[in-house]
Amino acid sequence: MGDKKILCIGLVCLDIINVVDKYPEEDTDTRCLSQRWQRGGNASNSCTVLSLLGAPCAFLGSLAPGPVAENLPDASVEDFAKVNLAEYKWIHWEGRNASEQVKMIQQVEKYNSTVPEPCRITISVEIEKTREELYQLFPYGDVVFVSKDVATHMGFCSAADALRGLYGRVKKGALLICAWAEKGADAMGSDGILVHSDAFPPPALVDTLGAGDTFNASVIYSLSNGKALQEALSFGCQIAGRKCGIHGYDGIVSK
Repeated sequence: MGDKKILCIGLVCLDIINVVDKYPEEDTDTRCLSQRWQRGGNASNSCTVLSLLGAPCAFLGSLAPGPVAENLPDASVEDFAKVNLAEYKWIHWEGRNASEQVKMIQQVEKYNSTVPEPCRITISVEIEKTREELYQLFPYGDVVFVSKDVATHMGFCSAADALRGLYGRVKKGALLICAWAEKGADAMGSDGILVHSDAFPPPALVDTLGAGDTFNASVIYSLSNGKALQEALSFGCQIAGRKCGIHGYDGIVSK
């Protein structure tokens, strides 16, 4: 499995980032100190971080022929059917067109039923947006990332409460993980034991865009390399914290 890749499925988009000297007040004009365009999108960002960490990885999603495009379709089950599953050890879905994504995951489950256990693909899903359609993904991941936004939308006040309240939605034996910004992150497995990592804030907060995607990728990287849940959770928080202290992603991995 060492040479097999991690596949991220979801969005790639163009992020236009304006840098200002302080957060703008409402109805005021603020001079922009600088601007940069960078590739974004949850799955795309996670793939970037996995690559920087040294993981063989790939991305599946709609790409535009130019720098700007509108109404790109999400990847379909027909697109996914062209993927050679034997090349991958882990496939991560950013929750988007969930009904189609469930069909993709079912293809992986079918594949897993035909190969020896060491060759089976680990399935992870991210449920970030507060859209009811996405909640059907809960029972389909071996690893399920649920966002603070979804948890608070459902009435939970902490990551620990969210895990206790939502674990019944995931399949038997799954890991449920919830990051809570500056409060760090929590996880729970089938044993019902809560695992926690504190956050690792940078000396100065510079750029939080993509911090959650960085956390997800770092946890996936660790777990896919056989690390224990506690170590993976702490590593995710460390790399996400480092990312918040720099612009973009260059420099999140210590040389």
